[in-house]
Amino acid sequence: MFCMADEGSLWSWGYNLYGQLGYGDQNSLFPCLVEQFQDLDPPETLDDEAQSTHDLTSLKLSSVKAGGMMSFAIDSLGGLWMWGNCPQQTDAGEFCIASSSIPLPVWDFHGHTVVKVACGNEHVVAAVSAGETYTGGDLVCYAWGNNNHGQLGLGDKESRSRPVLISAFSEESSWEVYEIACGASHTAVLTNKKSFDQIESRCWTFGLGDKGQLGHGTTATICSPQPVDGLPTGSFLISLDCGLFHTTVVSSDGEVWCWGMERGLGLCPDASYSGVDAGDALSPIRVQSPETNGFNFLGPVQIACGAAHTVLVAGDGYRMWAWGRGRSGVLGRGQTADSYIPCVVMWPPLGENFQEIHEDRTEASTSRVTDRTSTELEQKLSAATEELQFLRSKLTLMERYANILHISIFRKPLDERTLPRSLQESPVFDIRKEFENILDAADTDELNRLEIFYRSMLSGVKDKLLKRRVQEMVQQCIISLSAGRQTPQDQ
Repeated sequence: MFCMADEGSLWSWGYNLYGQLGYGDQNSLFPCLVEQFQDLDPPETLDDEAQSTHDLTSLKLSSVKAGGMMSFAIDSLGGLWMWGNCPQQTDAGEFCIASSSIPLPVWDFHGHTVVKVACGNEHVVAAVSAGETYTGGDLVCYAWGNNNHGQLGLGDKESRSRPVLISAFSEESSWEVYEIACGASHTAVLTNKKSFDQIESRCWTFGLGDKGQLGHGTTATICSPQPVDGLPTGSFLISLDCGLFHTTVVSSDGEVWCWGMERGLGLCPDASYSGVDAGDALSPIRVQSPETNGFNFLGPVQIACGAAHTVLVAGDGYRMWAWGRGRSGVLGRGQTADSYIPCVVMWPPLGENFQEIHEDRTEASTSRVTDRTSTELEQKLSAATEELQFLRSKLTLMERYANILHISIFRKPLDERTLPRSLQESPVFDIRKEFENILDAADTDELNRLEIFYRSMLSGVKDKLLKRRVQEMVQQCIISLSAGRQTPQDQ
């Protein structure tokens, strides 16, 4: 388990047989500081400009990721670090898995920015900027490690000790990578179409498919990225994650799709799940929402998977749903039973007696309900609660609208990294300036696609104006003809 503090320090605890906690090989029952990242210095190979930047701003960690028995961290300069049971290269240049309790830099990405990393039991996938810096839409995908099931997506089953570019997600590809995830021995990638004349996102999977975790309708193992059929095409896929043997995605419309072991629940083989719905899901299954009695969760934010369970953050971050294996209380609902449908996570946390913390306050308030002051406060609280619910609903609607509008204009989903600079620096959003920045950064192919897209939109507007003008002329003609047929007596 890892926790990263606000100032960038990293703490870890739990199982540590292979040094995956970042210190020694002893298990830890409480959080301990990973001292390797204290007073972290940038690599000595950085150029003078980068070194001078570091003199002004200390290098810190920006994210951390834990896999089966290995761990990874990305620093504020986009450098990648790894420790634990990691892919390594022997002196003879051959692939091996070796343990290290000390975080080691991955030098292969020097001169590029690592934005995201995911790891399975013994393989790693990284989303890296094509150039030196990340501009919000130029990610390519690398993979390395154990490849006995084709989980690296390189078209074969040969393991790699160093990162290798996945050709399906290179600069020449028509798809841009924006999300990655790894199961035990399979990989999933979310991409969006580079073409400016359409908005389309797609999920790709490859690797071990014996439990249906690839979602291709079979249990076959696949060594090259293949798109998953059956997912929504009219909405954007915003989040993705993998358990050991299952995969889950969520769309901007709040639809959650799962596939893999035990109907996509990810339950391990000893689960007592039976009935007509038992068995692995070889293709995506849409999860029903108890909140709406339909298939849309309100205000979806992110999906995350444990080894055999899934958690959805929804309600714009104010509500969590969990389902799958409940052993050790991982579903957060006050019991250890498995759940085959989404259940609400008890958040905020409960008291020791499993009664809501605010219950005593409610009872005290009820006992004084006859008091006039208390009644007035309750009325104000009720009104404030209703207003808060209204504002949350309005915020959800506006966020969805902003995301759709941003994708339509700038061809990429809206998040903190792609938030327009003018909006960050001032309360006034200069859309013309932002669009000029997009044009300056675009290559010739992107400019051509932009021209086709906006020419098509402009043509549609002109066509609509012409049709409306024709309708007005026809209507005026009909009125004139009707007036001409009137007799003097009628007039």
